[in-house]
Amino acid sequence: MIIYKFLLIIIILLFSNIGQSQSIFGKWETIDDRTGNPKGIINIYEKDGLMYGEISKIVEPGKENLLCVKCDGDLKNKSVVGITIIKAGKKNKDDEWKGKFLFDPEQAMTFRFKIWLNPDNSNELKVRGYLAFLYRTQTWIRVDG
Repeated sequence: MIIYKFLLIIIILLFSNIGQSQSIFGKWETIDDRTGNPKGIINIYEKDGLMYGEISKIVEPGKENLLCVKCDGDLKNKSVVGITIIKAGKKNKDDEWKGKFLFDPEQAMTFRFKIWLNPDNSNELKVRGYLAFLYRTQTWIRVDG
């Protein structure tokens, strides 16, 4: 009986680590939480231990050449492709990444953020932007390659 319990514990531990082996780094398709339609591809990468995200492609029909018309400064009327929309996210003990720079080029607004893998599906990334005490969460989908 003790051997069976021991084996069960080992099996549970092995399978619980499988879901955690996935990384948030890579390419993610953004999904508009209002329409459910895909909008773009974001490349999330690590630099100096921090998390960053850059728009690598716009997939929303008719907006492939979208310009940052509401932006100020150097980004004004520039293509949104190539813009870094996530800067300097730090990982916490709960495997969440938090930071103060999540940029929405359509609104030209910056939000605080929290980003984490969906614990039930490691191919879904939860991206939550905060403005004061209000927040909105989107689900992004992992892109192969």
